[in-house]
Amino acid sequence: MAGEQHGGGCGLNLPATADAWLDARERELDWRLRRFSNRLQRGRLEGVELRDGRLHISPARTATPPEADVLADRLDAMMPRVRVTELLHEAARGTGFLSAFTNLRTGEPCPNESALLAAILADATNLGLARMAEASQGVTRDQLVWTADAYLRDETYKAALARIIDAHHGLPIAAVWGDGTTSSSDGQFFRSGKRGEVSGEINARYGVDPGFCFYTHVSDQHGPYHVRVISPAMHEAPYVLDGLLHHGSALPIAEHYTDTGGATDHVFALCSMLGFRFCPRLRDFPDRRLVSLAVVSTYPALMPLLGKRVRADVIREHWSDILRLVASVHSGHVAPSTVLKKLAAYERQNQLHLALQEVGKVERTLFMLDWLESPDLRRRCQAGLNKGGQRHALTGAICTFRQGRIADRTHEAQQYRASGLNLVIAAIVWWNSTYMADGVAHLRATGENVRDDLLAHTSPVGWEHIAFSGDFLWDRASAIPPGRRELNVGRAARRAA
Repeated sequence: MAGEQHGGGCGLNLPATADAWLDARERELDWRLRRFSNRLQRGRLEGVELRDGRLHISPARTATPPEADVLADRLDAMMPRVRVTELLHEAARGTGFLSAFTNLRTGEPCPNESALLAAILADATNLGLARMAEASQGVTRDQLVWTADAYLRDETYKAALARIIDAHHGLPIAAVWGDGTTSSSDGQFFRSGKRGEVSGEINARYGVDPGFCFYTHVSDQHGPYHVRVISPAMHEAPYVLDGLLHHGSALPIAEHYTDTGGATDHVFALCSMLGFRFCPRLRDFPDRRLVSLAVVSTYPALMPLLGKRVRADVIREHWSDILRLVASVHSGHVAPSTVLKKLAAYERQNQLHLALQEVGKVERTLFMLDWLESPDLRRRCQAGLNKGGQRHALTGAICTFRQGRIADRTHEAQQYRASGLNLVIAAIVWWNSTYMADGVAHLRATGENVRDDLLAHTSPVGWEHIAFSGDFLWDRASAIPPGRRELNVGRAARRAA
């Protein structure tokens, strides 16, 4: 951007003056609107046309080649059969994530790995400590209660998850699914067994039962790198940036996808100013208006699509406030969700809310033009959101006890459930990825041409080969010597025949 850069140690490439930002954005927006108008009139936009003053956009298609489906089936068939207890022990050895769970008082790691993994799995499966002890061999209830109290905290769950995500990011096969620079986020609803601090609210989208949402960020490599419990009655948008800024892993996220629920003009503004490209799939896209910094009549062919002119005066008046807010969010002094919720609560009286919204309208318009001009962006967003959907399916397979209803009353306990579930999913993704890599290596060693473009359509989120229920044999799992399991090569051959 043109203009003197904003200092203050925030490390962001932002102009110090509103005029510098407005001048740069006005030039870019004018050029983009003129180009879009020309292409629209000439019918040169793939899947986009203007009929009766309204945009019509063809749905994005992310077709999977038949050969990719065959390859995915073969790799799934080759996966070793494993108990979840064994998988967690193997993932702990391979990633070292258990060392992140330190004692609250001494700072030392947990000496009883089985008890720690059992406590984590009790959160993930919604079984609870007492029932986990009853269903387990090798750990007792007292061990689980003491271990959970001493080692399971929000910060240790977060640090352990980052260890797994980073270990997975370092696997060569993970690069087949993505380079770790894009991600998506979405909420998943869980019904509550009781009314509590968060679960008492009802949202018509999910029916009349009270509950809450686990709002999860998933990378293009399928790693679930952040999770937050939120009320289903709250807008998801304030939490988009929480995950992008405070996940703790080494993922270099640059582009992020959500559905309509994660999108507001304020999120567009903050994402852009913090260096993220925000790309939501907007269900109401044709109803949203483009904006301009020039007089609206400058673009006569786009008049049916243009809304009111951006209020540059409001942006100028509050530019320094915007910069301070962005710097505070970037430095971690305040959570983005906290800022956005406060701005929304006082929107009529708060001029900063209005100024940030005007900035967001400009950034949203630039995104909408990208969306209309780029079928690849539309497909990329759809593919990213599909990966989050695959994670939701695995969640349903793990969190099954108590009919999937989470009875915890406090937000802290609910967050532990979400964190345990997310960590176990990340461990499964890492473990599956390592054995999928073994399967690919086996096929290539036997002379088969396994192409990376086909591997890109596979996924490490399968669970058919994992036993989640039954007795939890922690003593047996901990006694299994280190080493690789044998692939089910014979079963894969039968599947391919």
